[in-house]
Amino acid sequence: MFFRFAVTCLVCSAASAVPVDFEAAVTLPARTENKVFRDRVHANWSADEETLWYRVQTAPEKWEFVLINTATGTRKEASSLKGLGLPEKEAEKTTTLKIEMRQTKRTGESSALKFINKLDQDVDLYWINQQGERQHYGDVHAGTEREQHTFDGHVWLITNRTGEHLAVVEGGAQAQTFIIDGKGILNAEQKAPTKPKHGFRSPDGLCVVFTEAQKVERRKVTIVESTPDGVVQPKLKVIDYIKPGDPLPKPQWVIEKADGTKIRVARDIYDNPFTENGELEAVWAPDSSEFYFNYNQRGHQLFRVVAVNAMTGAARVVVEETSNTFVDYTKKTWRHWLHSTGELIWMSERDGWCHLYLYDAKTGRLKNRITQGSWPIREVLHVDIAMREIWFIASGLREKEDPYHQHLCRVKMDGSDFKQLTEGDGNHRIEFSPKREYFIDTWSRADMPSVTQLRHSRDGSLVCDLERADVSALLATGWRLPERFVAKGRDGKTDIYGVMIKPSHFDPARKYPVVENIYAGPHAAFAPKEFDRQARMYQLAELGFIIVKLDGMGTNFRGKAFHDVCWKNIKDAGFLDRKRWITEAAKTRPWMDLTRVGIYGGSAGGQNAMRALLDHHDFYKVAVADCGCHDNRMDKIWWNEQWMGWPVDDSYVKSSNKEDAHKLQGHLLLIVGELDTNVDPASTMQVVAALQKAGKTFDFMPIAGAGHGAAETPYGSRLRMEFLVRHLRP
Repeated sequence: MFFRFAVTCLVCSAASAVPVDFEAAVTLPARTENKVFRDRVHANWSADEETLWYRVQTAPEKWEFVLINTATGTRKEASSLKGLGLPEKEAEKTTTLKIEMRQTKRTGESSALKFINKLDQDVDLYWINQQGERQHYGDVHAGTEREQHTFDGHVWLITNRTGEHLAVVEGGAQAQTFIIDGKGILNAEQKAPTKPKHGFRSPDGLCVVFTEAQKVERRKVTIVESTPDGVVQPKLKVIDYIKPGDPLPKPQWVIEKADGTKIRVARDIYDNPFTENGELEAVWAPDSSEFYFNYNQRGHQLFRVVAVNAMTGAARVVVEETSNTFVDYTKKTWRHWLHSTGELIWMSERDGWCHLYLYDAKTGRLKNRITQGSWPIREVLHVDIAMREIWFIASGLREKEDPYHQHLCRVKMDGSDFKQLTEGDGNHRIEFSPKREYFIDTWSRADMPSVTQLRHSRDGSLVCDLERADVSALLATGWRLPERFVAKGRDGKTDIYGVMIKPSHFDPARKYPVVENIYAGPHAAFAPKEFDRQARMYQLAELGFIIVKLDGMGTNFRGKAFHDVCWKNIKDAGFLDRKRWITEAAKTRPWMDLTRVGIYGGSAGGQNAMRALLDHHDFYKVAVADCGCHDNRMDKIWWNEQWMGWPVDDSYVKSSNKEDAHKLQGHLLLIVGELDTNVDPASTMQVVAALQKAGKTFDFMPIAGAGHGAAETPYGSRLRMEFLVRHLRP
């Protein structure tokens, strides 16, 4: 082990005869900022929905106002609202709320946020990253609740459908609940409790149910802050941090009647729940006859909705899901009660694809499938009880289109009248008008700027085009559109999708090293599907690399068989698909030099990046692994038991970078933040120890004062650049 940090700002590469300009790479995000226009529409609707207006940016310091007649699709443009024939007071809608913006500056402990939207319209949720950039995390639909995983210190922005900033909130060490009511935002835990102090009260007020759980000793992780601000001596920080295999509390439901009598609900059908805090949540039937709760059995192979009779305490299974691998409880266990008809809409992946089913809530009998096909539902947007219709987002609907592209669809609850309501070949984001008569469809691809259209909700027909993004100023900086590419995976049948990014000075007559940005976390998919500057990847490309990013088998949203590759097999990380994809791309792109292939990633991607040099050093020669969860036994319980299972078994050992450290070949740089409370930094230190014991040569850089994602700090980012240049462009 040894420490290195090069300070050279300009390196001449004999292999490519092109100088490496670090300054050009470092300044690229600033040079390409505020160069895309006409790409965002936040509509203001008239009460009758006969017109809408919005303000759109047309240049760095210029905007125009646009008025649309929804009946005719005609457009009127002006430099002011008055020019549109609207009173200037309408502008107050976009200026009344002044919310101080801030950005994420630290990544603390794993935590959660819950948003309760009491408005009659959807709101948008954004994470504000370390660079102050918005990353859209979807919607909180009108009248619904949404739980969002976060970290202590991460900053979130909530906007309404017109783009107004409703609130900026910050994740804390403990889970928080926020109420959105149009009058600001309330921390429900502090100001407006959503449940009685001791449990969940029935609608008739005659009964309260709550859970009791024995106290279980929680694992502690100790972190040393070596250089705290303003003091000389280090500080010790001790945090709760439950790891795979640790004991969990087992809650017991108790029903308390108005007269004080209590009934303890037998635990035989919920005896081993996955819950870190020992709490379960109840949902009451409107007539107070019974309450319901979700039971996710530890190991994530059984998920139930359980009903409990409020008078007797008798429990029954309403519906359940089982799997020989895992039930994706964070993404595919949505449910919706239709209390007026005694029905339950249930999401299931039982046939290999994520679909909806209709159940009789009293008998647990399946009434009918609602959706079916070799494509997954991604999100349910709205359930129209009166029309018995469901509005949802799905992907993989068109055979010749990227299967990750999301489209708006509608279907009747009996499974009839299915209709895809969006058309364009791209990823679609939807914003409904207040009465849901229209929707604004904004769609784009990684290689195509956004198009924004107004459409009729009933049949998806086009009213008019609203905007087409103008990227001419961005392209004038030398920024190049990514190139999409598709190749067969390891089975020779399944298509694998990804993108390639070239430097602004790209010359097809030259050869360039290839660097893969990897994140193979099974919870989602990660290759870009929407138009974005992708500033981080373009920074590295500017150093004279071809950057690639793709999704191999084991990641999400391509069906159960594709996803199951990860089960008890995190080390797989889709590498057999990744190597084939890169190799196939290079067959028709002689400027890709496959004798010089590098890889980098953070968190789960850090684990993946190091694994490349353990099992696939025949292909990958250089790796930068940031804050990696290098041994799944060392990382947080909720993420790792989901994919690696419980009890902890030999599969954890087989996927451990620490256990396989002796297999290292190639150039490895390990980075870790000393204050990382997301992934235990000892995971990286144990890898360091194993590499030392094996006599391996590698680079290691702990970053003082940094948390999770230390390679994204200015120092860590520059270190990563110089390491890749040193070993891929010597």
